[in-house]
Amino acid sequence: MAGKIRLGKGLDALIPPKDSALTTSDVQQVPVDQIKPNPHQPRSSFPREQLVELADSIKAHGVIQPLIVKRSGESHYTLIAGERRWHAARLAGLEEVPVVLREADDQALVEVALVENVQRADLSPLEAADAYQQLHKEFRLSHEQIAERVGKSRVAITNTIGLLDLSDPVKKALANGQISEGHGRALKALDTTQAQSAALRTIISQDLNVRQTELLVRKLKGHKPKKARKPSAPAEIRALQNELRNALGTKVSLQHSSKGGRITLYYYSDEELDSLVSRLLKRRS
Repeated sequence: MAGKIRLGKGLDALIPPKDSALTTSDVQQVPVDQIKPNPHQPRSSFPREQLVELADSIKAHGVIQPLIVKRSGESHYTLIAGERRWHAARLAGLEEVPVVLREADDQALVEVALVENVQRADLSPLEAADAYQQLHKEFRLSHEQIAERVGKSRVAITNTIGLLDLSDPVKKALANGQISEGHGRALKALDTTQAQSAALRTIISQDLNVRQTELLVRKLKGHKPKKARKPSAPAEIRALQNELRNALGTKVSLQHSSKGGRITLYYYSDEELDSLVSRLLKRRS
């Protein structure tokens, strides 16, 4: 048997592709009750309706793809991959299942279970975050190394792990599917549980999308929306406005349209008002 395999590019050494050829000597039948689940399985639940559907298929066709296990005693095995098939096989009443033996350390158990779920099924955002965090904290993998193993960007790994810092009410809503990972990332910008909870209630009651949630968070943090800039006046109007300013010695605002407009003159003291009036009266006389 080969030595311990570290995952990443060597993933197929532990989980052969579905279309790879396995010889009879590769596969053996093992009693279902001699197999125990992967203790590092990131997926916390397997919906029963999905297991029932898979169990019906197994009753009709058997277990098509062998489970991947490692030996953990004289006659006991630990799952590396294929826990859904194992649960469904038990539900279908099978006494034995086909397995392929592999060697793997604890880190490999975490990585294989994580990659299998990411690539072949959907983990919830918090389940993925827990698994990424375990690889980072317990096995000292950087976010970049984790990204390489699961085929995601480093930023995606960092953002997902960041969901673990959310308040409990938000994490509960995320786990229940009331909000998405995008909502969670937006809410992370709020510093307190109270602020996150208040925003969460608004999101759910008003059915806000992620973009609307980002705007809500900015508003709660005191950021005022940028006002749209007024379109610049035509060059000839700006030139006339400058000419009036120079002639009158004060600020002049000229609003012009095809139907007319207005000229606004500004003064900042009684003396400036007197001077401006004198200029206008002299110009008129």
